[in-house]
Amino acid sequence: MDTLNLETALKNASGLIDQRLGEVLVVPDAPEGRVIEAMKYTLMGGGKRLRAFLCIQTAKLFNVQEANYARVATAIECAHSYSLVHDDLPAMDDDDMRRGRPSLHKAFDEATAILAGDALLTLAFEIMADEKTHPRKAVRLDLISGFSKALGARGMVGGQMFDLMSPELELDAGALTRLQKMKTGALIEFSVDAGCIMGQVPDATRSVLTAYAHDIGLAFQIADDLLDVEACQDDIGKTPGKDEASGKVTFVSLLGLNRAKDQARMLVEQAVGHLEIFGSEADALREAAHYVIIRGH
Repeated sequence: MDTLNLETALKNASGLIDQRLGEVLVVPDAPEGRVIEAMKYTLMGGGKRLRAFLCIQTAKLFNVQEANYARVATAIECAHSYSLVHDDLPAMDDDDMRRGRPSLHKAFDEATAILAGDALLTLAFEIMADEKTHPRKAVRLDLISGFSKALGARGMVGGQMFDLMSPELELDAGALTRLQKMKTGALIEFSVDAGCIMGQVPDATRSVLTAYAHDIGLAFQIADDLLDVEACQDDIGKTPGKDEASGKVTFVSLLGLNRAKDQARMLVEQAVGHLEIFGSEADALREAAHYVIIRGH
């Protein structure tokens, strides 16, 4: 699979997610319709939906049914969107732009943005728990357990807390890696692991894909740090230079531009190496690994 085909595959995956979201996000003619409109605003606001794509492609390796992996990928996208809505709030990263248009709290208001984020997260679990997601209750429970750990105080939320405190801390490369593994990597790792859970694959196979996801998660964050330094707002769809302005330690500030780029490339090659056992069937995952360090946002 080449880059052009990857773009097509990403668009196809995004279309599948849009279809599922259309089924669950019907806006009623009632006061609560405003929060659902806000949910749709952020969910339909662009983005490559890489995490959902990773879930889909991993599930396909193990012949999981589309009806199942599409729902899990949709739940992942809802949770990711919730995190972006809350990250943009004035109390957090305070960003007025997301994906080239006003952040949700600017397009609506802060209260609605908070509620929309809450509703997106709870919708993610509603989708994951439904028997339509997988016929086996044990599989659904495994998915919910892994999802909860990826999103909670020892995963994404804890990583965000760590990140907010980071300007006051003297972080070395090890501490920064741990921060980003929680904040960014945990949901990426779960996205891949979800395909393994649905496919009910052996632990040895699952651990190979966990290693792949760990490496691309870290490469993804290094690429984000590079974009914050090198890209303009039109390229990344949000305000650049905010990490330096806030005094946050990043891989760029620790390693310098060239070493950070080298580290990202090394991680991608390492990630691709983990996929050797799958042959050509994992080409989409290989291309996704390369994509994380050439994307615009």
